Amino acid sequence: MAKQEKDFERVMELESRKLANEINREEIVRMQKEVGKNNDIIALNIKQKLNHYDIKSFDIVGAIGSGKTAILEKLAEKLGPKKKILVICGDVTTRLDADRIQKKHVDTIQINTGRECALNAYHINKITQNIELEKYDIIFVENVGNLICPSEFILGMDMRITVVSVTEGEWVIEKHPLLFKMSEIAIINKIDLVERLNTDINKMVKDAKKINPNIKVIQTSARTGEGIEKLMNAMGLL
Repeated sequence: MAKQEKDFERVMELESRKLANEINREEIVRMQKEVGKNNDIIALNIKQKLNHYDIKSFDIVGAIGSGKTAILEKLAEKLGPKKKILVICGDVTTRLDADRIQKKHVDTIQINTGRECALNAYHINKITQNIELEKYDIIFVENVGNLICPSEFILGMDMRITVVSVTEGEWVIEKHPLLFKMSEIAIINKIDLVERLNTDINKMVKDAKKINPNIKVIQTSARTGEGIEKLMNAMGLL
């Protein structure tokens, strides 16, 4: 594990210096491939561990401001009284989101990634090794807020859910296809604002389906609660 952590640091160091000679480029590519391979092995181990305890698990990704935390608050309100829930929050710094969600009577753990722009399986594995997994029915991972970096790493969860909002414009899905290819559910959030913003929500749905014909597209408003039960049904939580 220590070697993998070192590799992450070395890759970031080389990239940040923008070293351009051929030897360094080859070394970066080699290390990135090795880190990705190690990540996938760890993610598989996490998945097997969670399945052993019959825990349902979800990786929630999306840009800053898309409404990931607000959606998790709504899910926690509905599920918290009946299920034992853990939410793992990823952010560069602070535990603001974890504190918000924890008010809904679920357990939260904050991971501050510093220079890293997404969670990886190593982060999640450290947590699963140090908690009583058998206590939980559901684990949510709220990834660091962006639509690019999380595509680098799978986390071993049952489902990946990508959240976008109408405030990001109708081109947001078309511009970020990779995460939608890797997701089982796409959430289009903040639909209560669609008339004011005149966002073409039909285009967003069509784009998601074009990128991934098997993806389930759920329209929600975390503010009003619209679509949350449909989302829970798509997640297999009803």
